[in-house]
Amino acid sequence: MLEQLKQQVYEANMELTKLKLVSFTWGNVSGIDRKAGCFVIKPSGVEYERLQPSDLVVVNMDGQVVEGKLNPSSDTPTHLVLYKKFADIGGIAHTHSPWAVSFATAGRDIPVMNTTHADTFYGDIPVSRQLTKKEVESGYEKNTGNVIVETFKNRNLANNQVKGIVVRQHGPFTWGDDPLEAVYNAKVLETVAEMDYHTLNLNPDALKLEKYLLNKHYLRKHGASAYYGQN
Repeated sequence: MLEQLKQQVYEANMELTKLKLVSFTWGNVSGIDRKAGCFVIKPSGVEYERLQPSDLVVVNMDGQVVEGKLNPSSDTPTHLVLYKKFADIGGIAHTHSPWAVSFATAGRDIPVMNTTHADTFYGDIPVSRQLTKKEVESGYEKNTGNVIVETFKNRNLANNQVKGIVVRQHGPFTWGDDPLEAVYNAKVLETVAEMDYHTLNLNPDALKLEKYLLNKHYLRKHGASAYYGQN
């Protein structure tokens, strides 16, 4: 079932390796078919070199495997929470890319300091709070999803304008209209994290992007008045 989506999710997972966003098996991508009420996700612990579309696992919105011989990613409950709470997203990517993890470990937002960032993310990429001992010991992966949703709610962020987060002491999750966009956003997030790291080392007092320049770069690529690219 969902063979076309499986192929798309497979290709998105393979993009993680091509873009050097993952080492070993440290990452996963999923994609959802909302009409079918199921999503497709990478199996747990399978090396990318061995991965085939037929290995991917189909999971329903109750978190139950409905097709697949392998165990789904251990991050499946996180993906499930995000699909339920962010009803407009079509794909999710998770990596442990080093520059993004550096901000997650430091407990810092990835600030919007340049137009490269503003082309994709409408503002700072937030860092979540740390999970509590209870949250880790009782439903760790589900609570990871919950803390992502909580962060967006508490900070009044729109998940369709800032399509990513760094979970404190863990790493980045990104999403998009489909799995490939989720991976694209993961690469942009990693790139701007590296840029910001170097910027803040060169000049700890460097200024964040002015709102008028943020608006110009984001809105020329997104929304009704966008004019970047070809019709």
